[in-house]
Amino acid sequence: MSARSLTRRSATLVAVATSAALVLTGCGDDPDDASSSGNGATESTPSVEVDEALAARVPDEIGEDGKITVGSDTSYAPSEFIDEDGETIVGFDVDLFSAVAQKLGFEAEFESASFDSIIAGVGSGRYEVGVSSFTINPERLAEATMVSYFSAGTQWAVQEGNPEDVDADNACGLSIAVQRGTVQADDITARSAECEASGEAAIDIQQFEGQDEATAALVSGRVVASLADSPVMAYAVQQTNGQLELLGDIYDSAPYGYVVPQAETEFAQVLADALSALIEDGTYAEILEKWGVEAGAIDDPAVNPAG
Repeated sequence: MSARSLTRRSATLVAVATSAALVLTGCGDDPDDASSSGNGATESTPSVEVDEALAARVPDEIGEDGKITVGSDTSYAPSEFIDEDGETIVGFDVDLFSAVAQKLGFEAEFESASFDSIIAGVGSGRYEVGVSSFTINPERLAEATMVSYFSAGTQWAVQEGNPEDVDADNACGLSIAVQRGTVQADDITARSAECEASGEAAIDIQQFEGQDEATAALVSGRVVASLADSPVMAYAVQQTNGQLELLGDIYDSAPYGYVVPQAETEFAQVLADALSALIEDGTYAEILEKWGVEAGAIDDPAVNPAG
């Protein structure tokens, strides 16, 4: 397994808060650096034509108001995060699902939510879709129907130069930051248990509500390493302007999936078919390239794909 698993907020030090803002916005000393640093929020998104045949297959109860309400944890750049204006939700997840909605003749209306509340919110009808870098796994498939659209793994990061000589395969006794409830939290918890079982010191696991806070803790030196989804950690390293570096290889790659109510298999298949149409016409690749995450592209969106 990889990526965010079950859950995903407040820096108390000014330095930490500043670092978190840097990770979220990708700000540099020069505001004109944003596009060159991979901040796709500065670039336009492709226009999408409605596919009337696909639109006709959307269940009547979905998007009755012309919108598809989307729950998303907006602390996860470059997937979904708050832009420099402090209110606009941007990211490759946002652009891609907005294109899917447009293909079906709807507008995607994103709402910020805590990561661990989104699947339940979809189930209760608060959101029609959950789009928040959810890794598809058996636990989630027991609660919802999911549509694959991207592939990501887990990636570690340390401060530039790895001053503490961190080894991801031997992190016993070290302070490590993760976002609460993610696969990375599960991963580091299992590693810590192995440390204790072998008679070594447990890992000091620092769990945060947002990945922005976990990254800020690493930048400030509160922890010596952090792990997150591969595109998210690569983006964080890029946006901290040399303060961090990636450690080791990406591992445990698995698909991200859109979340819809478990009974909405018909709607899920329409979403998968809309994604396939965007792949075929080049929109999908254009959006991923805009954000620099094309390495995670897939070519076969599927409903509840086998693990």
